[in-house]
Amino acid sequence: MTKIHALSSIALATVCCLPVAGRLWENGLTEPIGLLSDVAAAVLLFAVARCSPPWLRVALVVIWAVFQAAAIELFAALQRLPTWHDLRYLTDLDFVSASIAGFNLSAPWLVGLLLAASLAVAVRPAPRRGNKMLMPGMAAALCLLVAQGLVSRRYDEQPVAARYNGLHWFVEDALSSVLYREPGPITEAALPEGLRRLDLEGNALIAGKGRAKNVLIVVLEGITGLYHPEMRKAMAVETDELTMDNLSRSTAEGMLIPDFVVHSHQTIRGLYSLLCGDYSKLSYDTPKAFELLQNPSRAGECLPAQLAANGWSTHFLQASGLQFMAKDKVMETIGFQRVHGSEWFTEANPFPFEWGAIDEVFFRGARQYISGLRKKRAPWMLTLLTVGTHQPYGVTDEAAEQYPSRKIASVAELDRTVARFIDGLRRDGVLKDTLVIVTSDESHGSDLADWISSWGLGIVLAPEQRQLPRLKAGGYGLVDITVSILDYLGLAAPPSVIGRSFFRDYDRPRDMVSFTASKLRWLTGGTLRYECTDNGSCRVGRAASILGEPPEDFRRDRKGEGARIFPIARTLDNKLLAHPGPKVLQFASGEMRKLPDKVGSEWSENLVGAQYLDFPAESTVHVSVRVKAVKAPARGINLNLLIKEWDADSHEIPFDNFPVLHAGDEGRVEFSFYNPKPRQSFSFFLVGEGKNGLVRLEDFTVTIDQNRS
Repeated sequence: MTKIHALSSIALATVCCLPVAGRLWENGLTEPIGLLSDVAAAVLLFAVARCSPPWLRVALVVIWAVFQAAAIELFAALQRLPTWHDLRYLTDLDFVSASIAGFNLSAPWLVGLLLAASLAVAVRPAPRRGNKMLMPGMAAALCLLVAQGLVSRRYDEQPVAARYNGLHWFVEDALSSVLYREPGPITEAALPEGLRRLDLEGNALIAGKGRAKNVLIVVLEGITGLYHPEMRKAMAVETDELTMDNLSRSTAEGMLIPDFVVHSHQTIRGLYSLLCGDYSKLSYDTPKAFELLQNPSRAGECLPAQLAANGWSTHFLQASGLQFMAKDKVMETIGFQRVHGSEWFTEANPFPFEWGAIDEVFFRGARQYISGLRKKRAPWMLTLLTVGTHQPYGVTDEAAEQYPSRKIASVAELDRTVARFIDGLRRDGVLKDTLVIVTSDESHGSDLADWISSWGLGIVLAPEQRQLPRLKAGGYGLVDITVSILDYLGLAAPPSVIGRSFFRDYDRPRDMVSFTASKLRWLTGGTLRYECTDNGSCRVGRAASILGEPPEDFRRDRKGEGARIFPIARTLDNKLLAHPGPKVLQFASGEMRKLPDKVGSEWSENLVGAQYLDFPAESTVHVSVRVKAVKAPARGINLNLLIKEWDADSHEIPFDNFPVLHAGDEGRVEFSFYNPKPRQSFSFFLVGEGKNGLVRLEDFTVTIDQNRS
C-alpha cells in the first residue's frame, strides 16, 4: 500500500470518528449512550466504505460528512437532531447557503475537519479492501447498536441528542414513522376539556375591560424564557447562560409569565397559535396556517380579523421577506389589513444579513411605523416579528467574538435593541394607551435541557400594571394570547378559539401540550407529565408544569396511559380539515411582484409561498397559475414554475411552463396529477427575471381532491 493510500485510509477513519471526537470534546464521558451511537455508526461506515469500490466510498463519505455537519448546525440553532421531515431543509441549497452565509458555523473546526478529511478520501481513494472486513465490521456495529438501543430505551428520559448520533436518530425516526402505527384520531368531544374549550371562568384581575385602546405584539425569533433572569429564577433554573438584563429592566413594571409554552418548532406554526387561539400541529404535517386559506370562516375568527371587524386597523410587519411559507397570503387571510416584510424598510443593514433587516434596523423602523399609526384616529393592532436571532445570526464578526457563540451574541444584540425600542415607546407615550405583549414564535432551546425547546417568552405591559402581579402563576402558552387580548378588550371570543386569559386567576390546573426536540409532551390537568417519542415509548411522573426538569419519579409508562396523547395530537392536528369536499389552497389573488434582473436564489426570490404541502394517498391535485406582465423589458420576462419534493427538483409531473411574456401579456399554467401514495413536503416555486419587470399574480391555486382519482 502506497503512502497516499495509507493517508486515504487514515482520512477515512478520521471522517468516521470525528463525531465521536466532537462529543468527547464537548461533553467528555457524560453522554455514554450517545458515544455508543457515534461509535456504532462510525464502525458501520468504515466497514462498508472500506470494502466498497472507490466511487461508492467517496459518495458515502461525502453524504456522511454533509449530514453530520448539518446535524451539528441544526442542533446549535434549535437544540435538536434532524428528522426525516427535515429533508425539506437539509436538501435545500438556498436555505443551507443562507444559513451558513459567511461560513459562520457553530463548530467550524469540526465541520472543517469533516470536509477536509472527506476531500482527502476523495482525491486519491485507496483500492477496495475486499469483503474480509465487511462482515466483522457489520457484526461489531450491530452489537453496538443493539447495546445502544437497550440502554437508550431504559434511559429515554435523557435528551435525544445525548443518546444518538445525528444519522442514527434520522434513520430510527424514519423507521419508527413506518413501523409504529399511531392510534387513529378520536372525536373532538373526546379531547380533554382543557384542550378543546375556552376557559374564562377565572377571577378577573382587571375590573371591566382594559384602558388600552391599541394592541402591540412583539414576537422575538426563537427566544426562550431561559434568558430572562426572573423567569429563570421562578422556574428554578440555575445556569450561567446569557441574561437579557436590558429587556428585564425595560419591562420592570410588566407582568411576567414564567411558565409559558411554545407548542412546536417553526415560525409559521407559532404565529398561527398566538394569532388564532389554537394549538399548532403537534407533528410536521402541513401547517394549520395553510389550511386557513381554504377555511375562511375559521380564519375570520383569528385575532386580527376580530379586531378589524370591531374597528381596529390591523398591521403585520416582519424583518424578513414575506413570500416564504406564504406569510403574505396567510396574514391577509387572518385579517391583517396591511402586511409588510423586508421590502418595507428603506434603511440598509450596516453589514450583510441574508434573512432581512437586522434587529437594530427593524426596531428603528417599527418605531417609525407606530408613529405613523398614532397620527390616525382609529385604534390599531400591530404584530412585529424579528429575524436577527435566526441562523446565521445578525451580528458582526467583532460582536460575535465577545460571546461564546454567534447565537448568544445575536441574543445579546436583540436584548439591547428591543430594550431601546420599549424605552422609546415609553418616551413617546405609546405605553399609556397600548397593551403590549412580548413573546416568541418558538424556542431555539439550550443544551442545558431539551424541555427548554418548549419554553417561550411571556411579558405583558398594560396601563393597569398596578392591578397585575409581577409574576403570573399558572401555566400558559401561545394558544392563550388571542383569548387574553379579547378578554382584556372586552370582546367576545369566537366559538373556535380556545385557551385561558392572562388577565384571570384560575384555581384549577389545566392540560398543556407541545411537540419539540422530537418529544411529544403532555401535562394532564396539572398532575401528570408525559413525554413520548415517535416509537410510542412514554415516560410519566407527577408534575405541576409541562416545563422544568423531569419529575423525580419520572418512570416508564407501563400502563400505556401516555399513548392517549397520540390520538389526541392527531385530532388537534386535523381540527381544520373536518369539512367535506376538495381542499383548496389559494396562494395568490392579484399581488404585485417586482422581478430581479437575474434569479440568484430560488429561496429568497420565490414569488409565491406554496411550500411544504402534504397530499394524501389516492388524491388528485390540480394546479392553476395565472400571471400578468405589467412591466417588461423589450426582450420580455421569463417565468419558471419549479416543482420540488423534499426540496429536490422533481421532473416526474409533466406540464408546459410559461412562455416569454411581454408587457400586457397573461401567462397561464394549469395541470393535474394523481397521488397513488402519500406525498409530503411538496413545494411549488415560482421564480422570474427581467430588468425592471413587474408582474401581477392573478391566481395561484392548489386544489386537493380526495374523492376522485
